Amino acid sequence: MAETSAQRALAVSLSALTDTELGRLFDERQISPSSTWRDMFDAAEALLEPASVARGLPALSRDEAEALVAAVDGEAATGRVRADLASRALVDDAGTPFPTVADAVREARPDGLAGPRTAAREPGAAESAASVAAASEAAFTNAASVADVLLQTLGSPLGRIGSGSLGATERRRLVDAGAVETPADADLLVGLAASVGLLGANDRAWLVSPAGREWLKLPTLERWQQTAVALRDALPRAYRSENGGWIPLHLWAGATPFDPEAPERAALWTERLTRWGLTDAAGRITPWAQPLAEGGDVDTSALRELLPPEVDRVYLQNDLTAIAPGPLAPHLDVRLRSMATRESRAQASSYRFSAATIGAAITAGETADSLREFLSGISLTGLPQPLAYVIERTAAEHGRVRVMSEAASSLTRVVTDDETLLRSMEIDQSLRSIALTRTDDALESHVSADVVFWALTDAHYPAVAVDEQGRPRALERAKLATEQTPGADADETYAPLIARLRAGAEDSDAAWLERELDQAVRARAVIDVTVRLPDGTARVFRLEATGLGGGRLRGRDRGADVERTLPLSHIDGVAPVA
Repeated sequence: MAETSAQRALAVSLSALTDTELGRLFDERQISPSSTWRDMFDAAEALLEPASVARGLPALSRDEAEALVAAVDGEAATGRVRADLASRALVDDAGTPFPTVADAVREARPDGLAGPRTAAREPGAAESAASVAAASEAAFTNAASVADVLLQTLGSPLGRIGSGSLGATERRRLVDAGAVETPADADLLVGLAASVGLLGANDRAWLVSPAGREWLKLPTLERWQQTAVALRDALPRAYRSENGGWIPLHLWAGATPFDPEAPERAALWTERLTRWGLTDAAGRITPWAQPLAEGGDVDTSALRELLPPEVDRVYLQNDLTAIAPGPLAPHLDVRLRSMATRESRAQASSYRFSAATIGAAITAGETADSLREFLSGISLTGLPQPLAYVIERTAAEHGRVRVMSEAASSLTRVVTDDETLLRSMEIDQSLRSIALTRTDDALESHVSADVVFWALTDAHYPAVAVDEQGRPRALERAKLATEQTPGADADETYAPLIARLRAGAEDSDAAWLERELDQAVRARAVIDVTVRLPDGTARVFRLEATGLGGGRLRGRDRGADVERTLPLSHIDGVAPVA
């Protein structure tokens, strides 16, 4: 019964945890929020299963791992470490490991704590001008690359393979678009963006998050600063220091002794910090990151002086190109790229306009007036006549096909004054999915107006979405990830499960008694059952448990050799027979 005693002790401990602590525990053990546990005893039983314990060990810090190993050897954990281990369902309130935990530690111990605590001498702060300059360049370059990745993802989500990583096609797409230099860079920067909440995922793709969409509007230094703080806060718990910063990087590989992938994980996070300019290539903390490493904020003034100055003007040329004489301010770059294709990215970027890019901008909500106003405002050379002509011609053509919802019939109507266009859309095989049917002067579909609009746009028809009054309305095509911040309170995710467990613990004694009896019935065990009689006295029956149901226990009385049925409401205790 040692196992059942451990489950009861853990169930009591779980009941004492806060919702936040329970959520963190369930998250660390990779518990599904849809688990069907009824009470804390169910939770305790599941958490003490060997597979669940094995999932909990790799997250332990070195101090916790060493304390747990010592506790398995007979030296009970004490102080803060004992509280940490107890909150992770690995030891009881006295600091003694639960039996299945001890077994798992003994099995993993040969590899778990191998190697010295300090694998190498900690590098000092980055001091040489060359290393500091290289780190600042990395910060600027990778901030721009992450922005490019997000913009590419807004246009089309990045597909994921079964393991959750990018597919080879998507890596190549990012390389071909100039967002990253190599496929390895694609994996690294997508992972970095996901770790700080700029990207979110569904089962098949990476999507830009609402936070990522807002991040794109920020100046470069603010982008970098926000991400630097988020990176620090997203570090694995074992890498964090007590003051809120991080422990020396050379200790990261040994920071989680029970994790077989600890060296690879440490290398990944080290590379992320290096790419973001928080450390130099030798692992030394950069001057602007030193306060961050100590639990404070970044020193942006030290980095600002090293970043190339951004420009807010471009040269518009007669060949329908725009040349930025330096790094273009991010908010201008994002808007310019909504109406032109970027052809090169360097200190001086170039962009090319076409009828297709101008049409896409108008589809997204721009007008001829807004395009002229924006381009004239950022141009050092005025608005060239060829570009003005493309804008006017495209805007005039763009609204020839109008897509609207008809409230009375719940149908979508496609209207145009061009009979040729109407006939073309009616027979276009690429539009079969929206099932357009001809009426007297329009086409109708049971598909929503937004879907019809994008289908027509993809088929290169000059469509515009309009409201009931015939006024153009902008449509947002980009699908964003569900709002989710890294490190968000896990108790919110597990709130329904936690509420059910709390409710199931209202009569814990009765729940535990039923659990013990159920286990005895399953094992056909012989037990001593203490029953409260009507006259207030108690009597012990030695039974071989045979059934449980309807609020009653059935079993064969070993002394009288008869079948007995006992009401659970009258049973005061159960004890195993040795």
